[in-house]
Amino acid sequence: MTAPLQQVSFEAQLRFEQVLTEFSSRFVHLLPEQVDTEIEAAMQRICEVLGLDRCTLAKYDEAAAAFHVTHRWAAPGVSLVEGLIPHQDIPWIAGKVLRAEYVQYSRLDDFPEEAAKDREATRDLVGAKSGTILPLCAGGKVFGGIGFDAVVVEREWSEQDTKRLQLATEVLANALARKKYDEELRRAYSEIKRLKEKLENENLYLREEIKLEHQHHEVIGQSEGIRRVLKSAEQVAATDSTVLLHGETGTGKELIARAIHALSKRKDRPMVKVNCAALPATLVESELFGREKGAYTGALTREMGRFEVANGSTLFLDEIGELPLELQAKLLRALQEGEFERLGSSKTIKVDVRVIVATSRDLKAMVKEGKFREDLYYRISVFPIAIPPLRERREDIPVLVWHFVREIGGRMGRNIEDVRSSTMKGFQNYSWPGNVRELRNVIERHLITTTGSVFQADLAGTEPTSFIEGKTLAGLEREYIAQVLKTTGSRIRGAGGAAEVLGMKPSTLESRMKKLRISRTQ
Repeated sequence: MTAPLQQVSFEAQLRFEQVLTEFSSRFVHLLPEQVDTEIEAAMQRICEVLGLDRCTLAKYDEAAAAFHVTHRWAAPGVSLVEGLIPHQDIPWIAGKVLRAEYVQYSRLDDFPEEAAKDREATRDLVGAKSGTILPLCAGGKVFGGIGFDAVVVEREWSEQDTKRLQLATEVLANALARKKYDEELRRAYSEIKRLKEKLENENLYLREEIKLEHQHHEVIGQSEGIRRVLKSAEQVAATDSTVLLHGETGTGKELIARAIHALSKRKDRPMVKVNCAALPATLVESELFGREKGAYTGALTREMGRFEVANGSTLFLDEIGELPLELQAKLLRALQEGEFERLGSSKTIKVDVRVIVATSRDLKAMVKEGKFREDLYYRISVFPIAIPPLRERREDIPVLVWHFVREIGGRMGRNIEDVRSSTMKGFQNYSWPGNVRELRNVIERHLITTTGSVFQADLAGTEPTSFIEGKTLAGLEREYIAQVLKTTGSRIRGAGGAAEVLGMKPSTLESRMKKLRISRTQ
């Protein structure tokens, strides 16, 4: 004999009306992070008021062709429905729910013949004796379903029960839809904020770059050495390979880096530059990889690093040999994997950056001395380009002289029509340990004192080529710095000081003097 069907009492129906009114009011004001907890609490209240044993809410995953259970409640002793419910296990139920139709059965025999597979799944997998399954809809689209089950005793469903459950389902569906909308809005706002921050960093970087005087608009010279460099730059520009530019100070390594970037597929984005020698060791990491607020004392805001700013573009790391040894491993990972963490954060950031590095130091010697990582050296020297010093391309000196005379003279409002032959000869005989940068500084200094339309420079005290043959670069550099110190009265800083004449930062000059054992009194 079949057991009588349980029915909802009149008192239970009244309590349900009160609960529904409370839900309608409460869910309107919920914050997104409160929704999940409140939905499961509501599911429990509905089941308790109606004497049901279990409630299961699942969202439909089109890619998996399954319902994914996200919220659930069950009375003590009743098993929960968890995980995924494949569409193929309940094809009839899934079809009706996804068509925005509800399914209701007071006993398993209520399932029609075409729902035989659904009946078996309901009995064996779900374990329900009676149930109502309602679609979850938002914006006219079904995104899931919610099931109310009687597991212990079969029960009868009235038309009023169905309508009330439909109203409750609408409240829960709207709450989930608002939560999803709010989360998408927050993600969109977060992405806009990130892009705005990135744009602001790029604009800030560009403003800083505009302040710099880019003296070269193109590579000047027709010598064999410079043509070889330009050919190599053209060959590697179209790739994303890391490039190592090595050469003496002042040879134009940054100019070649800009030429490579301008010929690359990344040319529409600004090239980002970091001078590793110009930053204190304590700030290099945050400059390269960024920092979180509070990462260290004085870090009052979150800042993006140059790797993030250069995402999709080219990053030029000048004087890579000055990078602290402890940071070289992190740089190696960024080069190999394209990922890193901001200082003070454990979140991994992935970027697409083409890296060009430059150095005036002997990295191979530094590797042997243990001052530079061997694996990093091999990683950055995928495509090395040696930039010749000015003394090895003396045929380019006349055209460089005229280039600087016209450029700097034009900025000064000077009209230079000729260069004295003795001046040009002196320039060609001089060793130029500071290379093109030194040449430019010398020309600018003498343009200030030159009167008339003929440019002339007094190179007294400079040594011709015949006197420097056989000397080491360090020896030449030592003699030249000593000579400049002598002409500036041993004054390093300020206008007209040795640092300005040499085109160096005062701190860099002092470091070089210490290394070369040069005193101010020499």
